[in-house]
Amino acid sequence: MMNRTLHVLGRLAPLLRAGLIAGVVVSAVAYPLVAIGGLGAKAGAEIIQNMPRELRTVPPAQTTYVYANDGKTLLTMFYEEHRRYTPISQMSPHIQQAIVASEDSRFYEHNGVDAKGIARAFVANQQSGAVSQGASTLTMQYVRMALRDSAQSPVEVQAATEQTSGRKIREMRLATELEKQISKTEILERYLNSAYFGHRAYGIYAAAEVFFSKLPKDLTVIEAATLAGLVKAPSEYDPATRDKAAATERRNYVIDRMTAIGYISPDAAAQAKAEPITLKLTTPPNDCASIAKAQNSWGFFCDYFKNWWGAQPAFGGNPLEREDKLRRGGYTIVTSLDPKVQEIAEDNVSGRESIDSRFAHGIVLVEPGSGSVKAMAVNRVYSLDQSENGSHSDPKKRARMKGNYPNTVNPLLGGGDMPGYQAGSTFKMFTMLAALDAGKPLSTAYNSPYRIRSIYPGDGGPSSCGGYWCPSNASAAMTGRHAMWSGFGQSVNTYFVQLEQSVGADKVVKMAERLGLRWRTDVDRNQASPERAKGWGAFTLGVSDATPLEMANAYATVAGDGLYCEPMPVLSVLGPDGAQAKFTNAQGEQVDVAKPRCRQEVSKDVARAAADAARCPVADRPAAGSCGGWSTADSVRGTVGRPVAGKTGTTDSTRSAWFVGFTPELAAASFIADPDNPFNAVGDWQSNKPIDSVATTLREALKDRPVRDFVPPSSAIIS
Repeated sequence: MMNRTLHVLGRLAPLLRAGLIAGVVVSAVAYPLVAIGGLGAKAGAEIIQNMPRELRTVPPAQTTYVYANDGKTLLTMFYEEHRRYTPISQMSPHIQQAIVASEDSRFYEHNGVDAKGIARAFVANQQSGAVSQGASTLTMQYVRMALRDSAQSPVEVQAATEQTSGRKIREMRLATELEKQISKTEILERYLNSAYFGHRAYGIYAAAEVFFSKLPKDLTVIEAATLAGLVKAPSEYDPATRDKAAATERRNYVIDRMTAIGYISPDAAAQAKAEPITLKLTTPPNDCASIAKAQNSWGFFCDYFKNWWGAQPAFGGNPLEREDKLRRGGYTIVTSLDPKVQEIAEDNVSGRESIDSRFAHGIVLVEPGSGSVKAMAVNRVYSLDQSENGSHSDPKKRARMKGNYPNTVNPLLGGGDMPGYQAGSTFKMFTMLAALDAGKPLSTAYNSPYRIRSIYPGDGGPSSCGGYWCPSNASAAMTGRHAMWSGFGQSVNTYFVQLEQSVGADKVVKMAERLGLRWRTDVDRNQASPERAKGWGAFTLGVSDATPLEMANAYATVAGDGLYCEPMPVLSVLGPDGAQAKFTNAQGEQVDVAKPRCRQEVSKDVARAAADAARCPVADRPAAGSCGGWSTADSVRGTVGRPVAGKTGTTDSTRSAWFVGFTPELAAASFIADPDNPFNAVGDWQSNKPIDSVATTLREALKDRPVRDFVPPSSAIIS
């Protein structure tokens, strides 16, 4: 066949040259014939270059699908070109026949270059004085698309698509070589997965979804002919955006070609042509901002997922490469997001604080023992459009920018670059863990006055005295002798300052780091440095910024018997080949990227002791010790209705209020603060909102699960 092609081209070459000399207008299709015709005397093998490796190994860009934890509920998709590779066995025979009839009726007869087609196109174009027919076979078209898709630079893209005789010759050579190496069926499969059908639909899977909301295997003759007709000129024949007359005419042409080849009978063709084009359009979501309106709150989790992905070396050497992999890699991702828990969480924050409020009220839930992030909700609308937002709460910024409410895409819950919010006395957990880890028992007791002079240097503020830091309790009623149970249950500042002094403030800071806290402001980084940490006495009172994600995960470590797990937004990440995505860990081992990344950060007994003391703030009953008769969140145990622990936290002037609660199955952190202006106090009257949000969310999220109790600590760590 190749020799026959060369023979025909060789005979055409003198005619082409004569036409050019005579000044006849010749289409771009003719130019490659001159070049190839001039090689007619050479052996066929000499005109075939080695096929570039990219035609064999580089798949076209594919859409990444992101699902909730059930693996079925679509969260969103990521793509530059919406495409999902589909085996030809999962395509309707109608679309295979329609494409062949429309684009290359001699597809099964030629070996990549159709000499008869080229000759026919040359004569037609010469007679019309313009390009009225093309001569590219399906194989040549696929070669062009493959070169375009595998291009690594703008120059390569231009070389793959420019209208020159050199490009055409290259396509012919590669098409001929490609047909030696793979079957017609595989070429057709690749073509149908690469072709552009309009509406950002690349490949037949996306085209069937976008135009008819169905799978490729379910396409009818009419639908297949409509889609096949789009390939030649997607915009001109688009039935969704233009008058359907052009699309119908093009569809009917394809049906006529299918009839001429014998794919369908004349009667079936007549019946099909009489039917109107009926569309069922779908607009596939792309990125976090296009999540369905009914699931708008999922956008904040989606944004956290994107930030996590951008930090994973498994997907590239830098954030740009990882973003490219997400949008082109064709992954199937099952996230940790639980739609049921997410809905509960959303109801319990938005129901307690309006989306039109300056104050953000949010909650994050994490599973102990895995780090799986189950829900992230906040009283905000996930949207880029801030045109109707309220005024900024910072007077210095009010004149030049709007506030971030109700619409925002800021990572208010963690997982991004925002520093978070001062978390108040929830940080006392780190002091207690550091002390227990250093060998101090739960019964460690101190006389705790209303005010105490610490060993730490003062900063000259109202809590300074004689050059030292001298903090006080929230109430004189806290004065007395306390152990860890009552000191934690009543949030006694002067007790925890003494406990911190006994173990060292630097050890407390280190414990927070061990449980996942990171310092995002210059002040916090400076204070947490090895040179300054020993003097950071106020750390135990929560003067550092933290995010709800960090705090929920830190307390999940306590709930999980001291097993720290990195917070994870995914349960599985499958590549287009169906294999789990992997990375190389510090030990040089290949590990599934979605596998929980856990380490025993504190001993089981230390974690169980901390959990036992943490039952006091919520009016639960510890295994040992006394809570002192009252607590700071005494409504929680009754609301949750099962064993629970936790800690309240407020900052100076109640600029923010927190509650972190946990059961053996689930940990939750909730806050209320003004992200735009941290000095804008939320007020004491709002401090119960995080408490109520966590308690109600835990109750509703766990109501169908068996009740589990905390494992009590050993007697050795009690006293």
